[in-house]
Amino acid sequence: MNTKRFAYKSMDDLQSALKDLRVELPLDDDIKILSESISVKGRKIANRIAVQPMEGADGNLDGTPGELTKRRYERFAKGGSGLIWFEAVAVQHEGRANPRQLMLDEKNADKFREIVENIKEICIKTNGFEPVVIMQLTHSGRQSRPDGTPRPVIACNKPLFEKDKPISQESIISDDELKRLEIKMGNAARIAESIGFDGVDIKACHGYLNNELLSAYQRKGEYGGSFENRIRFMVNSVANAMANTSSEFIVTSRLNVYDGFPYPHGFGVNERDGLEPDMTEPLKLIDILHNKMGMGMIDITIGNPYVNPHVNRPSDFTAYECSEHPLKGVERLVNCAKAVQRQFKDLVVIGSGLTYLRQFSPHLAAGAIKNRYFSIAGFGRMSFAYPNFANDILKNGYLAPEKCCITCGKCTQLMRTSGNAGCVIRDGIYAEFFKALKLAVK
Repeated sequence: MNTKRFAYKSMDDLQSALKDLRVELPLDDDIKILSESISVKGRKIANRIAVQPMEGADGNLDGTPGELTKRRYERFAKGGSGLIWFEAVAVQHEGRANPRQLMLDEKNADKFREIVENIKEICIKTNGFEPVVIMQLTHSGRQSRPDGTPRPVIACNKPLFEKDKPISQESIISDDELKRLEIKMGNAARIAESIGFDGVDIKACHGYLNNELLSAYQRKGEYGGSFENRIRFMVNSVANAMANTSSEFIVTSRLNVYDGFPYPHGFGVNERDGLEPDMTEPLKLIDILHNKMGMGMIDITIGNPYVNPHVNRPSDFTAYECSEHPLKGVERLVNCAKAVQRQFKDLVVIGSGLTYLRQFSPHLAAGAIKNRYFSIAGFGRMSFAYPNFANDILKNGYLAPEKCCITCGKCTQLMRTSGNAGCVIRDGIYAEFFKALKLAVK
């Protein structure tokens, strides 16, 4: 088990550790650039800070936002981020990761209208600007549990994940079902625009269905094998979303450019080097999305939180033996975003993996933006622990160490155990939930 502790009291301490580990991160003392605005599709994003989509699993059974969902987004709205990336919303019941995952359809759209209007109203009142709000559209694929028990929907069998419990081939989604799902993605985008969202994310990350299709090398038919087949669902879903919305509406994606699994189980790797990132296919896909289809913004991520979470979110604690230092993981995350940003200079790229640096994360965010690693700094776990983090960065010029996320992973443990997600260290409501489950809070 990895129990490395973040123990850097100053930038000098951190720089010394980076040097010892031979890790290069573009830290910068001047963080003013984070206050600068940027535009996507004519929509102004007030600053260079984003709240990443953090699944809450606390919606109502009909797919609408629950009271804790509303509380979470009210806190994000007050927090001051220019971009709020709304968590994963299923486009059909069978694709929900749990019975309380959010789900959008014609019947419940007005409830989502209420929450996005509330986000914008609160942010305008508190911070003086209207945030850009993106809805993430998803199908949970092999993680689908719409009624509380596993009902996986897979692109193809992957023995690396299934081990001695292979999933029945009856769970492999058919080409016809994928074609219907592409249409549902377009319809959900249309609804999202009609109720006030500024854009949608065709989610293609973290092991869910769209991400898994990108590495469906061993699948037969129109959606597997060749690169053109493996990206077919992604490209068609984006095309349907664009066709069903106005030219000003943002159609984007949170995209895994590296899964962290050897070929043929992962995207963004080659057949020879196994676990080393190979950006050839991801860059080829992004070229199609950006230069041929007009996608103006993309959110870059890597890894699978169910299988190799140290890749996706570098942490002080992992539930398995991990020899990699978390700072190496941060370096990999920002370098993957850098490879995209340097290739596509006019694409607004959102970077991930900053939270591990706690109070020093603004310095990495600023340095990465100045050095063209990405255009906007995305924060996930930090937003749970420290909802007002953006305002403290922008107005005070620093983050308070005692308020920062400590990357303990308990927010995920709580969500997987109880269906609630929040910071059990910094937020009393979630600490009580955690204690009620007789789990230790340290």
